[in-house]
Amino acid sequence: ALMSGLSGYIGMTVATEGNVRTTVACARGTLNDGLQVAFTAGAAMGFGVVGLAAVGLSFLIIVMKPDRSQLEAIQYTHSFGFGASSIALFARVAGGIYTKAADVGADLVGKVEAGIDEDDPHNPAVIADNVGDNVGDVAGMGADLFESYIGSIIGAATLGGDAPELLAMPMWLAAGGLIASFIGFFFVSTKEKGDGWNTNLTALMFALEK
Repeated sequence: ALMSGLSGYIGMTVATEGNVRTTVACARGTLNDGLQVAFTAGAAMGFGVVGLAAVGLSFLIIVMKPDRSQLEAIQYTHSFGFGASSIALFARVAGGIYTKAADVGADLVGKVEAGIDEDDPHNPAVIADNVGDNVGDVAGMGADLFESYIGSIIGAATLGGDAPELLAMPMWLAAGGLIASFIGFFFVSTKEKGDGWNTNLTALMFALEK
């Protein structure tokens, strides 16, 4: 639960800082400058989630291993996945309820009563709505990604049972995916200047698809 909550916090902090810096990079530079800042911020959250999952799971297996068989040690890691799932659920639901309540309040008071335009920063409820979006869509997403990543590894490792090679297979697959993601990170770029709808993002889409 602590690792899952920390994943959400890291994601929310990186997203807040990344949004501001992406806007500045696009305003002062090219489309590629803004893309590099935005993609780096997203990659920081992704690699941070994977790193926390690896540290937490490795520590738990080391603690559970003494005086237990390999299968029993892996089965006890289910509590690690349960804690991650609980935080992901609460972050998603709480963030969604908060932002929806703020959104309705902003529309009722701002647009209907005060005649303020939608998403106008003069309406305090708009700020609360943006905070709720950050919590639900970013912090909740970070916790959800952590839960999905760690849950799939624990489930596959449990099916491996007492066979060491089968137990290590999901770890190796996860490590291979991490290396591939790290290599692909350096290929995401575009040389386009950002000419509205006429922009050709062939290089960007090629990097994202591969």
